[in-house]
Amino acid sequence: MEQGRLEFWFEFASTYSYPAAMRIEEAAGAAGVPLKWRPFLLGPIFASQGWGDSPFNLYPAKGRYMWRDMQRICEKYRLPFRRPGKFPRSGLLAARVALAAEAEPWCPRFVRAVYRANFAEDRDISRLETVAEILASVGQNPREMVARAESSENKQRLREQTGWAAALGIFGAPTFIIGNELFWGNDRLEDALEFYRRTISPIA
Repeated sequence: MEQGRLEFWFEFASTYSYPAAMRIEEAAGAAGVPLKWRPFLLGPIFASQGWGDSPFNLYPAKGRYMWRDMQRICEKYRLPFRRPGKFPRSGLLAARVALAAEAEPWCPRFVRAVYRANFAEDRDISRLETVAEILASVGQNPREMVARAESSENKQRLREQTGWAAALGIFGAPTFIIGNELFWGNDRLEDALEFYRRTISPIA
């Protein structure tokens, strides 16, 4: 964990990570809070809890609520929203790309574009062609970037990062971490920023 930063742990299949990803960079910048993007996979964490699917599919009432809630949230923040034809879609390749590009200035634009593709355009983000098109749209060479993302070293890094997420007590996405404090859910972004301002900024 990086001290002095707000860590944004996100999963591309996560519905509530979509509005969080679309607004966190601007919100953190306005608050003067340094930000670290942390892609990970929820599948292994859910599997460790005995779930073979998203809890929104396992519990239909919860799923119905979530989809309506997403409509309201996206209306509130004026974000486009279209319920995906398939849910959840695998964000494995996109997560590998985001991790390989974590130090690149275009990484946040890539992350937002993947979320738009999944939750605003109903495009299949699990497909190589979709990820390649998104990479090209943010000015990157798809062939080179996918090769970096699919390297054995980077694949292992994502496995380790997902294991790290579990060790930190992360059980869902989006999650915001500051030091030892964990905030879960899009609606906790402002709380996380305020906590940073109260506890970290005065010391820095």
